[in-house]
Amino acid sequence: MPDTGYKAGLEDVVAGTSDICFIDGKEGRLVYRGYNVVDLAERTSFEEVVYLLWNGELPNQAEYTKFAQLLKDNRELAKPVIDMIMSLPQNTLPMDALRTAVSLAGIYDPDGQDMSVEANHRKALRLVAQVPTMVAYFERHHQGKALVPPNSQLNLAENFLYMLHGTEAPQSHGQIFNTALVLHADHELNASTFSARVTAATLSDMYSSVTSAVGTLKGPLHGGANEQVMHMLEEIGDQEAVENWVVNALANKRKIMGFGHRVYRTEDPRATILRRLSKQLGEEAGTLKWYNMLREVERVIHQNKELYPNVDFFSGSVYASMGIPIEIFTPVFAIARTAGWTAHILEQYSNNRIIRPRAEYTGPTHKTFKPLAER
Repeated sequence: MPDTGYKAGLEDVVAGTSDICFIDGKEGRLVYRGYNVVDLAERTSFEEVVYLLWNGELPNQAEYTKFAQLLKDNRELAKPVIDMIMSLPQNTLPMDALRTAVSLAGIYDPDGQDMSVEANHRKALRLVAQVPTMVAYFERHHQGKALVPPNSQLNLAENFLYMLHGTEAPQSHGQIFNTALVLHADHELNASTFSARVTAATLSDMYSSVTSAVGTLKGPLHGGANEQVMHMLEEIGDQEAVENWVVNALANKRKIMGFGHRVYRTEDPRATILRRLSKQLGEEAGTLKWYNMLREVERVIHQNKELYPNVDFFSGSVYASMGIPIEIFTPVFAIARTAGWTAHILEQYSNNRIIRPRAEYTGPTHKTFKPLAER
């Protein structure tokens, strides 16, 4: 059969055009709408970055004030969605709870099946506002604790930590979580974003497209790597045991999570920032255990494999240091990435053609048919 140019996993295949996000894998740069993420990470709010991803420019003061207030006004869930969350078994996987909540929320969205540009922007805004509420409410239910309603005096990052813990987080935690959300807001055509665009390209609705993305993110080859990094640290135990553990793991062909990336050929710029934040949080807490262990893992890996850490390597320690349970690290990822998912869905709607690739057939082509009685 002729060479079709097939590449497993669509590696390096350009599947579309986008104005939203640019990754320079060789130089280690991540750009949102023309702005380097390093410049955005600790100088803008997550709300500003959501606005940027959707509209192509950062908001001015009046635009920001209006947009941030709209997000605050739309945080609470419809009562049937809350009731559904509270009816789930407490041992439900958090990503299953989130996927179900997103799907159900679409039924109660006041814009229903309205596919106008304005209605889709309103749906996107409700999703960005409500996904943090879904995650916090289910985790409180999982822990057997009372739900904590949203606090309209807090920004999105601060409010999530407040709803999760029941008390306002230290100022530095709100700032650092905001930075983490910005760093995770978008990353071009990753698996979940591509899934969202494929669904949107059929002209399915915003909620179906985000539900598709959540289902894709649940897969351990996409989401969950930072959870595995923290489980690895727990298994190792302490810094002195790191080198032997890593060397043995490599010798046994065990995958070390948090290293390497399909696109980056150098250090992930998000990892550079998260490394510093991991250290800052450790210093504030009076223990650098996680940070020091991660640095030792990083040293041994680089010495043996010359691999660089990715965004997942330090993010788990950042979340854990703020009291975020390991089991919701992937839903927390979804809180941030809903900004990017919705931006890509809106972009897909604006210049749409159904996504329908081909497959390279590898089976037989000339079998002889036999009637059932002769088989």
